[in-house]
Amino acid sequence: MTNPTNITTNTQTTICPKHVGIIMDGNGRWAKQRGKARTFGHKAGVESVRSAVKFAQQSGVQVLTLFAFSSENWKRPEDEVSILMELFMYVLGREVKRLHKNNVRLKVIGDTRRFSDKLQKKIAEAEAQTEQNTGLVLAVAANYGGRWDIVQSVNHHIKNKPGQLISEDDIHQQVSLSDFADLDLIIRTGGEQRISNFLLWHAAYAELYFSDELWPDFREESFAKAIKSFASRQRRFGLTGDQVENSK
Repeated sequence: MTNPTNITTNTQTTICPKHVGIIMDGNGRWAKQRGKARTFGHKAGVESVRSAVKFAQQSGVQVLTLFAFSSENWKRPEDEVSILMELFMYVLGREVKRLHKNNVRLKVIGDTRRFSDKLQKKIAEAEAQTEQNTGLVLAVAANYGGRWDIVQSVNHHIKNKPGQLISEDDIHQQVSLSDFADLDLIIRTGGEQRISNFLLWHAAYAELYFSDELWPDFREESFAKAIKSFASRQRRFGLTGDQVENSK
């Protein structure tokens, strides 16, 4: 992987993270504030996804992972889950051409076996259509949980190397997105300050950024603020601050 990208904003040069994960929270509350059903907020959030993808491309982000549907979200009201599945189908069908045109590679992570056959087929087609693209990797976490990711990695090792001790590298090789840059930054919208079982293995040294904005209000300027905050932090990875400065 390449080194972090330098992006210029006005007169300032900012270090851009290679891998950004976003927990897109607040769709339901956004809709409720407007007297609408929660699903109205999910539909409105699609425009924020477009803005985030556009900004990531322009800024030099290599991987953008969006938390679309967690393994715990099945507990939500049945009608909301149903509409979310329909929206997922709709967005895949509508947006994949746009992604392909812009050299974006789509990758869906999570246990997709619980989805309908029709949706699974749609996911496979979308991934296949964009798999040769060399630009931004857009990873969508759907029926995903960080604990599930680690467990499935461990089970893979036990199945293929029975009786052998498991190392960190063994786990890393089988978790989702192991072929891409480590997670540098997690952004969560909606004012909550937790990571909700999102990319737990990958978040070991990720910087966290919490925004009070609800997801449908999150736009490119909002993303830029998160990147600016990231760039202002000293990432030490177990070293002292002096060691980091001296290494520069």
